[in-house]
Amino acid sequence: MKRRSRGEMILFNVSRFLSFYLVIGLVTSSTIVLFLRNVELDENMVRQNAPEVFIYTVLMALFGCIIDAVRRHQTIDRPLGRIIEALEQLTAGDFSVRLDENHRDFSQVGFREICQGVNQLAQELGSVETLRTDFIASVSHELKTPLAAVSNYASLLKRPNLPEEKRQEYIQSIADTTKRLSELVSNILKLNKLENQQIYPETRPFDLGEQLSECLLSFESLWEEKELDLDCDIPDGITVVSDPELLHLVWSNLISNAIKFTPNGGKLGVKLSCDGAWACVAVSDTGCGMSREVGAHIFEKFYQGDPAHATKGNGLGLALVKRVVDITGGAITVQSAPGKGSTFTVRIGRMNDGTG
Repeated sequence: MKRRSRGEMILFNVSRFLSFYLVIGLVTSSTIVLFLRNVELDENMVRQNAPEVFIYTVLMALFGCIIDAVRRHQTIDRPLGRIIEALEQLTAGDFSVRLDENHRDFSQVGFREICQGVNQLAQELGSVETLRTDFIASVSHELKTPLAAVSNYASLLKRPNLPEEKRQEYIQSIADTTKRLSELVSNILKLNKLENQQIYPETRPFDLGEQLSECLLSFESLWEEKELDLDCDIPDGITVVSDPELLHLVWSNLISNAIKFTPNGGKLGVKLSCDGAWACVAVSDTGCGMSREVGAHIFEKFYQGDPAHATKGNGLGLALVKRVVDITGGAITVQSAPGKGSTFTVRIGRMNDGTG
């Protein structure tokens, strides 16, 4: 931050001295005139004493300047210097800086509030920097792993006399890996836009049951392949007021996850109900479930509580779900236990259709 130059300090002190001199001279002159208004003074006596009065006035102005400088240094310059130093550290990237709000330098009105603001700013910037660093590290790791796999399979394809069965296997592995990469990049872009508020909800009334049914049918080949037992209860006529495109991301991710983590022959549940002014969507599975500790982190970016299923996703789906639900004014909860599956419940504001 720019500090005052030497020339500016000299000019400031001179102007302050002149201000004191003018005020003291005016007060002294006015006092003398009023006191001696009816007294006749000898002109020679006035001329003899004028230099002494001038010197006294200058000395009083200097004394006033010194007292004011000491006061200003103690009550303004020193606390401001501490605050400016802290802000310079923040500008340089040191977000660990903190000001002691109870220090005597900040006892003046307003300084304590400024310190609280600086400390809060440092804390917020530190949190953002930590998230940014973790995000970059996670993205780098997530990109490095599939790229290494593609490189390995490509090297294997170069081998001479490679059996056709193995060749097709490696090609399929490359195709699957590149698909995961494409989904990862797509989810990163979506999440970045959501978190930076580049996507705003465009709300309108629509039939939530119809949207859920269409979304579920889009996964028909997957749940038929795993021979899952469907337990669906999706009544007609439940209208919600929200952004249908953003909510489609929510249902796609929740249903996709439920299918991924449910073993063959398991059960997939999708139920829609009303609770006052809310429409409640519950997506359940009979998969591996999760502990309470894992459940506390599942909406964090790149978090994967089950390493055994790490290859099935990139840890961004539920982060997207949580962000979409938040910006559309809804709420999401999860109930789960190890070995007993999971149930995600989303609450969305609905249009009052008069049915209660």
